[in-house]
Amino acid sequence: MTDTAPTLGFVGLGQMGAPMAANIAKAGFPLVCYDKAGTTERMPEGAVAAGSLAEIVAATDTVFLSLPAGAHVLAVAGEIAALSDRRTSVVVDLSTIGPEAARTAAGLLREAGITYIDAPVSGGRAGAIAGTITLMWAGPTSELDRHRAIVDAFCGNPFHVGDESGLGQAMKLLNNFLSATAMAATSEAVLFGLSQGLEMKTILDVVNVSSGRNTASSDKFPQRVLTGTFDAGFFAELLNKDVQLYIDNVRAAKSPAKVGSAVSEIWQSGSDSFPPGTDFTRIYEFIRDNK
Repeated sequence: MTDTAPTLGFVGLGQMGAPMAANIAKAGFPLVCYDKAGTTERMPEGAVAAGSLAEIVAATDTVFLSLPAGAHVLAVAGEIAALSDRRTSVVVDLSTIGPEAARTAAGLLREAGITYIDAPVSGGRAGAIAGTITLMWAGPTSELDRHRAIVDAFCGNPFHVGDESGLGQAMKLLNNFLSATAMAATSEAVLFGLSQGLEMKTILDVVNVSSGRNTASSDKFPQRVLTGTFDAGFFAELLNKDVQLYIDNVRAAKSPAKVGSAVSEIWQSGSDSFPPGTDFTRIYEFIRDNK
């Protein structure tokens, strides 16, 4: 970073935002937080609560966003751009919103003289808490260099994936599609093994030292499904949102979508059947019970 660390803002203290903000504050960076759903009860230790988005923008140099969807990011970007009492010059968006929304947000803020960084993250809530998440930075390399000490405070694997807004989102969507595919495919494979008389632990032990190993077989199933805890910390409706964003963008790009179409149908059906806040690893139960 520079010799004088900037004052930072953080907007959105949900499942991912709260632990990321906590790691930034823990590293000693001045941090002002705001969450429309309630700031004080969600705010990490060492941070200061703001009463509004306008208060954050007037007091901080760089604002991080961690919001549920593109509509929320665009609303916030529009509000920031419209404010006249503004100190903020950089907005780093950690949300997953899709390439088009990221490009739109970048345009709104560019007109106000603010640099928008498209920088979604991956690694789940556990990774956000541990500070090991992956960050996919699409924006000027100079800004990543300038913010490197802050990024290192909450992220274990930062990547510069390109200069243009939307590239970070494309990277995140294809990653989450692969994760969702692994979870659905592993569920089907495990259920086949069980139908033949194999034990789940045996299936996982063999697969995880063989060519079928994947993130679901190596982590989600041993830690969350086999144990019956189903507590990966990421909601099914959010992963489904990412999968649907992926398939929409694949179709718009006229890229191959046969596997993607099948996976998106599974996740949409599963998400529709779950109550809000259901852990995404329960897709195993949905696939098991809906043959």
